[in-house]
Amino acid sequence: MKKSLLTLFLLAAFGLGSFAQVAQILGKWKTIDDADGSEKSIVYIFKATNGKYYGKIEHLFKNPDKLCTECDGELKNKPVLGMMVINSMTEHEGTLTGGTILDPNNGKVYKCNISYDTKTGKLNVRGSLDKRGLIGRTQIWVKSK
Repeated sequence: MKKSLLTLFLLAAFGLGSFAQVAQILGKWKTIDDADGSEKSIVYIFKATNGKYYGKIEHLFKNPDKLCTECDGELKNKPVLGMMVINSMTEHEGTLTGGTILDPNNGKVYKCNISYDTKTGKLNVRGSLDKRGLIGRTQIWVKSK
């Protein structure tokens, strides 16, 4: 009986830890240019009513009227401001995974994994060409105030 209670307690503690991690991911984040370190945009990450997570560009620091000229399909020549760039992410062990991220600069869509770094308070946003995330790059996003 005591082992069962201990197991149940540990499962609950780890489950709450994962929930806390995802809760830290939600909100507004500044994207940073890898080349010069300047602020590019603010992305709002939220949980939709379908239970999946999304991210929408809420502010562009440069060229707020920019269009996604490199995008395909229905996003072609649409305003980048207000565009959904993170799509259909699901929570798995405290991270967001299984969805995609759009780079409006080149119009390409990548597989995406997002994790919160508890030591720095920043997001690790990885876009990759493969499911495992081996071929890609990670951007660091900073919490917006």
